[in-house]
Amino acid sequence: MAAVGNNMPVIGMMVMLLMGISLGANVTIAQYLGAKHDEKVSQTVQTAIILSVALGVLLTVIGELIVYPAFLILDVPLDVYDMAESYLRIFLLGLPFLSLYNFEAAIFRSCGDSKTPLYSLVIANGLNIVLGFLSVAVFDFGVIGVAWATVIAYAANSLILLVLLCRTKDRIRVNLRDLHFSKDELGRIIRIGLPAGVQGMIFALSNVLIQSAINSLGTEAMAASAAGFIIEANTYCFVNGFSQATTTFVGQNYGARNLRRCFRITKVTFGVEAAFLFVVTALILFFSPELIGLFNDDASVVALGTTRLFFVLGTFYLNGMVDILSGSLRGYGYSLPPAIVALIGICGVRILWLYTVFAAHPDFSVLMATYPVSWLFTIIVLAVVYNMCRKHIVAGFAHREA
Repeated sequence: MAAVGNNMPVIGMMVMLLMGISLGANVTIAQYLGAKHDEKVSQTVQTAIILSVALGVLLTVIGELIVYPAFLILDVPLDVYDMAESYLRIFLLGLPFLSLYNFEAAIFRSCGDSKTPLYSLVIANGLNIVLGFLSVAVFDFGVIGVAWATVIAYAANSLILLVLLCRTKDRIRVNLRDLHFSKDELGRIIRIGLPAGVQGMIFALSNVLIQSAINSLGTEAMAASAAGFIIEANTYCFVNGFSQATTTFVGQNYGARNLRRCFRITKVTFGVEAAFLFVVTALILFFSPELIGLFNDDASVVALGTTRLFFVLGTFYLNGMVDILSGSLRGYGYSLPPAIVALIGICGVRILWLYTVFAAHPDFSVLMATYPVSWLFTIIVLAVVYNMCRKHIVAGFAHREA
């Protein structure tokens, strides 16, 4: 648990960058679909597939090169160092497949189809669970077997969606014999996706710094945070899902020049996500000792893991609000403003907290408090930025109509 948990912040940085850049493809295709520019849709889809593979290979190479300096920053304890390094180096080999999946999923979601990526992911994760179980319980491959199981699952997942994209009758069809690269569409994807990816990396970077602080509190704190992080990450998938839905529907309606519906989508998402998170987080918090105990039944680990869940999941809706406003802005094509706000509000506040409040009171609860504090600051600033951008969007539409 401690070895894999130490890798989560580094892996999170890679994954969030891929998800963010793929969101650029989602927005671009959704806007073209709304405007009924079918030729542009095809060009963007082909460009996104090529970009996904190239980006995945590039991140694999970069990731392998930064393993050692990353572990220095994290101050990974010697008793878990070798296992942590083995897991991360093998995991990085799966990044091209993970990148391809994220872009494929973004293509499907751009036309409102979120079910197909879900079904593919269910199959791949089932395969991951079976292979992971066999590698540990039957063949005794340990953490190396778990890592390879993940890579194989990523490969299967990406290939399933690629086959479906090649066979679909929709406008998002991929033709492998006619893959071509469009500089214009690449520029649009990068312009929208890169700031979103950087914003995601900022979240992950702040977690790298927090993980380093957690490591200073001992192995029990490390194991507790690893268990808590896994639960939080699975819950965040739903938060991110609502954000991506907002981005897709705002993008489609913005392309169709239905501005009133764009604003309504954002408002409705706030209510839907609030209701969903209330139910899910309430259940998780109520059964938090039992959930942490599934990963590690040590009493100290369970107590610390429960504390983390109450601080993080108990205020998770603040994170959801940040994601909804950010996703809405990206749907209009405003990707840089939320990234800048996240840099200041998430990374800046957490760094300041670590080197002031936590340094003065090096306690696990004090460290966990940085999550709600940074989210609250960010949502206040982002709400102001959103209203400013909204006024600019309305003025732009009025000017076009005139």
